[in-house]
Amino acid sequence: MNKSFKHIETATIHAGKIKDEQFGALTTPIYQTSTFVFESAEQGGERFAGEAAGYIYSRLGNPTVRQLEMKVAQLEGMQDAAATATGMGAVSAALLTNLSAGDHLIASKALYGCSYSLIRHQLTRFGIEVSFVDMTVSGAIEMAIQANTKVVFAETPINPNLDVIDLDMLGRVANKHNLISIVDNTFLSPILQQPVKFGIDIVIHSATKYLNGHGDVVAGIVCGSEAMIEQIKLTVLKDIGATMSPHDAWLILRGLKTLAIRVKQHCESAQEVAEYLQSHPKVKNVYYPGLKSHPGYPYMGRQMLGAGGVIGFEIDGGIDDGKALINATQLFSIAVSLGDAESLIQHPASMTHSPYSPEERLDAGISDGLIRIAVGLEHVDDIIADLDNALSTIPQTTQEPHATSQTIADCA
Repeated sequence: MNKSFKHIETATIHAGKIKDEQFGALTTPIYQTSTFVFESAEQGGERFAGEAAGYIYSRLGNPTVRQLEMKVAQLEGMQDAAATATGMGAVSAALLTNLSAGDHLIASKALYGCSYSLIRHQLTRFGIEVSFVDMTVSGAIEMAIQANTKVVFAETPINPNLDVIDLDMLGRVANKHNLISIVDNTFLSPILQQPVKFGIDIVIHSATKYLNGHGDVVAGIVCGSEAMIEQIKLTVLKDIGATMSPHDAWLILRGLKTLAIRVKQHCESAQEVAEYLQSHPKVKNVYYPGLKSHPGYPYMGRQMLGAGGVIGFEIDGGIDDGKALINATQLFSIAVSLGDAESLIQHPASMTHSPYSPEERLDAGISDGLIRIAVGLEHVDDIIADLDNALSTIPQTTQEPHATSQTIADCA
């Protein structure tokens, strides 16, 4: 690992950089090659045996991808990282490396839909036991621990209801019971939250989102100890093949240079949008940790340096009204990602979280009326104006004043 930097804004630009000795290129070159040439048969054998350093085949390692891994590991304050072809490749790699038939996994009730589907519907096919718990409830994790519990998996803030999990508690419980803790840090990025500071063992990202930031890549990252990352690379990633292409790595390296300033703007605009929505008479509930009414607000400044750019809210109306609002937006793109320059809007129950059954969504606190927006980098006044115009198309209903401090679980 190369030099570390005091300030993360500097690290987003300089961490992990390898000097181009051949041509002196300022920007990381794209090593767009499937395989690497050995100087001799002996050298090839030594590399395959792990007796000599060097690259063999891009599925096993690539110089462009390696620079990305080194950079993200430094940003997360962890020893090493493994780049994957997608965010779900990162989730799968972290879980499959650490779970075997007969093991028990504890996961948060609410998760990204495909993470939930992998855990609930795929891992259980191979003899892995799973318990979903509300990790915002004190003692819930310890109550779910069994003799065969191996891993605890969580997101925070949780997709899509923005509940915040206490990482200090999670790290302490996992350490006390010798469990491997895995946290998905996609929603905040290492600019706003570094789970390793709270004793978390593995941090994953959908690098598609804030790390890349330009909506033109699907990718993932797993960060952890050198030993853990070596195990992930030499087993699951090597054999299943969910490794990242050098061109995608290069695009993410480009995006990371502006990560700090992008995240700052996302947060500033999202705060204004959340406050606007909270004051709107047609909005029933707003879910954003930057609001003092949100249960996750006490973690601001202590665990999270910012609340991120994603907001969940419910309007005074039914699911059809929610769809009508989404369709009435003009600046927002109806799309299911986040962290892009463009503001995005979507309906979790029918889109990102459709792998949940209606009963599972209810249990996880994901209502049919929930709308999720990812605030982009447009001028915040234009974002609010678009929402205001869309909300004006929704008929006013006569209901009691809304309680913005209410959680989705309370409404379900």
